[in-house]
Amino acid sequence: MSQNEKRLAGEAALRYVEKGAVIGVGTGSTVAFFIDALASMKNDIQGAVSSSEQSTRQLKSHGIDVLDLNAVGPLDIYIDGADECDPHKRLIKGGGAALTREKIIASASKTFVCIMDSSKQVDVLGTFPLPVEVIPMARSHVAREISAMGGHPVWRDGVVTDNGNWILDVHGWRIVDPVGTENKLNQIVGVVTCGLFAARPADIVLVGDRVLG
Repeated sequence: MSQNEKRLAGEAALRYVEKGAVIGVGTGSTVAFFIDALASMKNDIQGAVSSSEQSTRQLKSHGIDVLDLNAVGPLDIYIDGADECDPHKRLIKGGGAALTREKIIASASKTFVCIMDSSKQVDVLGTFPLPVEVIPMARSHVAREISAMGGHPVWRDGVVTDNGNWILDVHGWRIVDPVGTENKLNQIVGVVTCGLFAARPADIVLVGDRVLG
């Protein structure tokens, strides 16, 4: 069921893609279905801004031009998945370690469409460990600061982000104030960004081919 919902969500996202647009494209298994579906429209769009090397490779394999965000300016739409989504369309992202580029593209886009399967729906964020991207030399410092906030950070050993940084996954949180938690984490020196997409949540959430809310 999960794989079918992911495929349906990826295909349903095409309805939001306008001709002549530059599309922001995220990362992950559901986005992979979207990229495959987007190939059918490759001659109708200018290209895509990609959030990861993984998505870049898949886009290029379909003959879709991958563009630099600095060269194209604001985007009309960004399509990406999520690891968790609450009823207010606030998200946890970063299971694929692409959270910083994903957050940049989401911030630069007028509309953020989140595509996912129903297993990602939660009442309160935090069951999925919250990824935090950190500068390598600050790993222990950031971990101590997060521990003081009541979280249990675990270094994702062996993982290096496309930006050359490391990931701490924070366990044991029930995030009842996602915006406040996001702001606090972003103020810790050494944090690049965190995987809470709450200050800038999704605008539209597709669960399979169904629009949430």
